[in-house]
Parts: sequence; C-alpha cells; structure tokens
Amino acid sequence: MPKNKRPLPRTSNNPREPDTASQAQELTDLALAIAEREDEPGFGTDDEREQELLGAVRKLLRKKRDEALYEAIETARFTDPEACRLLRGRIEEEAATLRVRRDEAEYEIDAFLIPLFVRSPGGLVAEETFQDPEAFEALSASFHAGGLEGSSGKVVLIQHAYDLAEVDHIAFSTLQEMLREAANSLLEKKLQPAPAIEASIRGWTGERFAPDDAAVELRFLLGFSLKRTDDSFYAIPSDEAGSDAWYAAREERYRAWTFQVAPLLRRCLATDPERVHVDFLYQDLFYGAKEQGVSELSTLSTLSEVARTLSAKELEAGQVHAAVAPIDAGEHIVLRINLYALDGGRPWGSVETAVDLAADLSVEVDNLCDALLALGLEGVSIASGFSEDGHAEGAEPYEAR
Repeated sequence: MPKNKRPLPRTSNNPREPDTASQAQELTDLALAIAEREDEPGFGTDDEREQELLGAVRKLLRKKRDEALYEAIETARFTDPEACRLLRGRIEEEAATLRVRRDEAEYEIDAFLIPLFVRSPGGLVAEETFQDPEAFEALSASFHAGGLEGSSGKVVLIQHAYDLAEVDHIAFSTLQEMLREAANSLLEKKLQPAPAIEASIRGWTGERFAPDDAAVELRFLLGFSLKRTDDSFYAIPSDEAGSDAWYAAREERYRAWTFQVAPLLRRCLATDPERVHVDFLYQDLFYGAKEQGVSELSTLSTLSEVARTLSAKELEAGQVHAAVAPIDAGEHIVLRINLYALDGGRPWGSVETAVDLAADLSVEVDNLCDALLALGLEGVSIASGFSEDGHAEGAEPYEAR
C-alpha cells in the first residue's frame, strides 16, 4: 500500500504574514530613521515616516500581534535609546487610545491610570476594598465635579485597586479590547459584557505584611475617558505658552481634586478609613502612569537603602555628601551612589539602582539627585565614574532645578 502523504498546504489569495522578527525590525528601522532625521533610501519625509510608523503599529494592534510590538521595543533598546523611547511612546499611546464612530460622530476613548502609594499598618486587605458603594459613586462622579473631565465627557472607573503585577499583565492588544468594551458601555448607555476588563482583575500577588508592619504599597486606579474628538474642553493650544498654561491649570485642578477625594478613596480601600493614608501621583495615560509609579517605587526603595546604610553607620543625613555616577552593567546601566564624610576619604557605603538602557540618563540622574537632597543629605555631586578606592572622578556639585 502507498505510504500516507503529507497533505498539500491550502492556497490563499492573501500574501503570507511576515514573521514576528521581520515586523519588529520594520518598526525599529522606521523609529531609527525618524530619530536620526536622515534622508535614507526607501524612506519618505519625516511626516511620511511618522504616518507609516503609526499605520504599522495600528495594524499590529488590530491583528493582536503583541509579540512583534514587544520585540520591536527590545530590538530598539539595544539599537538606539532615542529610537526606543520614540517607538515605545508611539506604541503605548496608540494602545491606550481608541477612536470610534457612532451616529456620524467621532469619539476618542482613553485608558488612564492614577498611581497611588497606600500606607497602612499590615497592608491592604483585598476583601475590605470597595465595600462602600456610596463612596465609590461619589469618587466616580468627582472627575466631572473636580474639572478633570468636560461636562459632555464620560468616565467609567473600575472598582478595583490594581497592583503592579496586574497592570503588567495587560498586553497592548488586551488594553485595546478593554477600550472597546468600555466604549460600548458608555455609548450604549447601559452595561455591556466586558470579559477583557473582568479578566484584568487577577488578584494581588505582592508582598504580605505582618500586622504591625508599616506597609507602603503601590496601587493603580484604572478608568476610561470618552469624549467627542471636537470637544473644546480637551483641546490643547498649539503654541508652547498656551500649552504650558493649559497643562499647569489642569495640574492645579488635579491637585485640588486629590485633597477633595482622599477621604472617599480611603473609604473605598478599607472598612476603617483612618488606618490608611494615600499619596497620589499624577493621572496619565495607562503606560505613562505605570512608568511614573514604577519609577517612584524604585526611588523610594533606593532612598530606603540609603537611609538603612546611614542608620547602620549611626550617621545623620546632614553629615553625609553623596556622589552619583553611571556605571555600564551590560544589559542595563547602574547609577551608583557613594556616601562620604564631609571631609572626604573612602566612601562609608554604596547603593546602586538599575536604569533601563533606553531611559533618558540625564533625567534619571537629576531625579535621583533631587530625591537624595530631599532626604536631607549635605549635598550631592554628579561624577563621571569612581576609582577603585571609591573616589569620585570628575565630580561637579549638583544644583536642584
């Protein structure tokens, strides 16, 4: 009898999908060309390149090709930091924003996060959160009352305080699906099935605290904001001065809002609101707020380690000068902090914090130096490196900006 033959592949009128690596490299090449602003063969003008990049990102989001998007960011990270920042920014903004048409009108819906640091004895108890419906309803309504949203805009806030692992688990295309679900509910004026949003609430998996521990936990409020694309409330002036004034006014309204809603949020987070204290970071689109929270968490961890080092040496912060220098650690950069007596000599201690290769190093150094000065150190210097005995090389005093 004849041997069984492998079946012939089915033919298709559609061209074969490029593989993940090819799609990732295409995005990286486009981002690099835009970042370098060079006239390379095969590329159009800057505007054409931007449109081509955005078109490629949107196509991959529609096709749920998250692997290609994440691989493109990783490829760019080891190719060119500026290109990586540009590419990641475009991907994250597109993933956190969706435009929909309904009844001849065009709407935009954004996914936003509000990062929070929650301080409490023993940490938050998941079963106690969002057990006060009246407080949550007032919290949801406060976005309009506080001037964070226009009168014709709509907001839906999720009844959950996400931890970092839950936020990390939301892929680019998953967030797009969550935006569609939220838009359907807001435009239909009634609740619609939202399996992607429901599945995003996976439960906290972070550190457990003893009852008497002074816990500090990073949490995120997740919401969706829907508005017409022609709504003047959300129109940012095109000139620099007008844009700066618009953002400054918005930031001032947000600061006032945090004071107003802090009691409501404490009621949402614990059955005994007095046992929790909440520090707000600034509201931003999904990925910008996530990065803000992670960065602040890293800074707090670094400052805690510096404080422990000083405590072990029985030193007051005002008795210590710090020098900060970047150190190449291969797949990432390390910012090393050496702590010195005011009269010099070898360092009393050293603390390191990792920095992403694609990060803006000057911004990271400035943020760290500002945080060290806020800790009460006598002063901070920026060095080019350290000698084998820990001496700061090429050190210049840092002045807070």
